[in-house]
Amino acid sequence: MALMTRHGFTLTARGPFDFGATLRFTQEWPVTGGLPSDGRALRFAYCAESDWLPIGVTVTAAPGGVAVAMTRAAGPRIRDEIARILSLDVDGSGFAEIAEADPVLGDVWRRSPGLRPLCFWNPWEAACWAVIVQRSSMVVAARIKQRIAERYGARVTLDGETYAAFPPPTTLLDAGGLGLSAQKEEWLRGLARAALDGVLTAEHLRALDPEEALAELRALPGVGPFSAGLILIRGAGAPDAFPGDEPRLFAILREAYGLPRDAPPAACRKVAEAWRPYRSWASFLFRASAYGAPDDERRPRGFARGR
Repeated sequence: MALMTRHGFTLTARGPFDFGATLRFTQEWPVTGGLPSDGRALRFAYCAESDWLPIGVTVTAAPGGVAVAMTRAAGPRIRDEIARILSLDVDGSGFAEIAEADPVLGDVWRRSPGLRPLCFWNPWEAACWAVIVQRSSMVVAARIKQRIAERYGARVTLDGETYAAFPPPTTLLDAGGLGLSAQKEEWLRGLARAALDGVLTAEHLRALDPEEALAELRALPGVGPFSAGLILIRGAGAPDAFPGDEPRLFAILREAYGLPRDAPPAACRKVAEAWRPYRSWASFLFRASAYGAPDDERRPRGFARGR
């Protein structure tokens, strides 16, 4: 068990950023909804992609960005990882102009003008989530993922609370009894091999053209079009990618933009072209606006049909 030792740095946002909006989002997103929260700090443990060793992180608001305290010294690569998780590695100065040029997106953005995508701690964890959640609800998948972390992951103490880090690929490579089907466990082992080969890393995925990255991800075991988009956008934090297959997002966009219910995904992709170079960010805002609504009412809050 790692104890809290203060190693810290600050991250400055380029463009609008509201850490309070990030904290509110963590309580609505099933992946992070179980994290203890005092409304002032984001605390989590994960295995750093740079060395796969566990690390505890506490993030609090600071003028113009955030202050980060960690349980071990943070080199440049870990600093970059935290920036990616909070989407502070991207210059967001131009997003307001993009949002204001689109009245529908603009309405969503004005309700949370500083909310940036909160990403999975790393693409490996995002890929595992994509497998675990298949044919399952997000709430059930979050419980299974947490049980795996508690059984196989390292424990880190932050400010008196104990957090279990999701295990690194080396641990799950030979693990069994994960509470998943045999097929899903085999897929996780395949993803572990891909992570150890450097494929499931933010550095690798962000270096590729988004379409090339999506194609490479779809070739991994258990990864289809939906999962590939999740890994690239919410795992690697790519700011300008649009998912090839995400029915829930497409339903939200059809509702918000008054598109026919049977409008093909190509119609949603056409709408998203106006959001470049922040297609991922805009998509995230639409998804976030619908959290907490029943699956058949996944419209952005405050929208009427056809607006």
